[in-house]
Amino acid sequence: MLSRELYTRIQKLHFRTRFLANNLFAGQYISAFKGRGMEFSDVREYQPGDDVRDIDWNVSARSGRPFIKVFHEERELTVILLIDLSGSNLFGTRKRFKREVIAETAGLLSFLAIRTNDKVGAIFFSDKVDKYIPPQKGAGHVWRLIKEIFSFEPLSKKTNMTNALNFLNKVVKRHAIVFMLSDFMIELPSADMGRAMALASRKHDITALKVRDPAESMLPDVGYIRMQDPETGADAFVNTHDLFVRQAWKDMINKMDSDILKIFQKSRVPLVELNTNGPVVEPLTAFFHKKGLRR
Repeated sequence: MLSRELYTRIQKLHFRTRFLANNLFAGQYISAFKGRGMEFSDVREYQPGDDVRDIDWNVSARSGRPFIKVFHEERELTVILLIDLSGSNLFGTRKRFKREVIAETAGLLSFLAIRTNDKVGAIFFSDKVDKYIPPQKGAGHVWRLIKEIFSFEPLSKKTNMTNALNFLNKVVKRHAIVFMLSDFMIELPSADMGRAMALASRKHDITALKVRDPAESMLPDVGYIRMQDPETGADAFVNTHDLFVRQAWKDMINKMDSDILKIFQKSRVPLVELNTNGPVVEPLTAFFHKKGLRR
């Protein structure tokens, strides 16, 4: 049962994300993910006036005559939100927690999907897959997604993205638009994760959306503070006034980001950066616009 305060917050976010999706950047989404709107169907012999860019050179070489690829319009797309609900996302030193940014972003993407008659589903994960919501259409379905992001509590606070990617590869059979929403605070990305990411990116159109808080990039100089690892519960007293400590923290975060970025780059997965102190719409709009120009 949701508290009145939480229900009100979810309701406000629901209306806000619906308004933004309907009025600000639906066109960029369509351009980015429906730019061609066609999928391969068959081949036929070339006829005068056909676009030479559609020639299937392999078939033409085998037959000795030019053949072109025939496409038919896609009826709909499926959007899958891969949502990290591990403990590290329950953190924020500015306007909101990372999990709230994830919820807002998920709401926007969901409304963009249903506005263009696409289905949207979600995979919630921590160190295992906690919940799978199959793709559906409709504003009521989006309301359920947003409510679940805020209210669902995974049994574990830890993170294992490999398990989530393996589940995606196993359950989502057809090509989908996949958005990975996480802080990607993974200390040692494994080779298994790299393989799972590569397999998923060959099958689906994947985008990584990284959500961070400014205090995570550089520790603020506030003297001695008690810090707790939100995923393990381990406590430590840290002297943030010590320049060496702040630099060591920065180096650790940079190494973590560098390792995960290498996996993205190898799998050709684009990365969009969001933070708890800034807007969601502008970075997404810029990404959709850039992606649309490449199609």
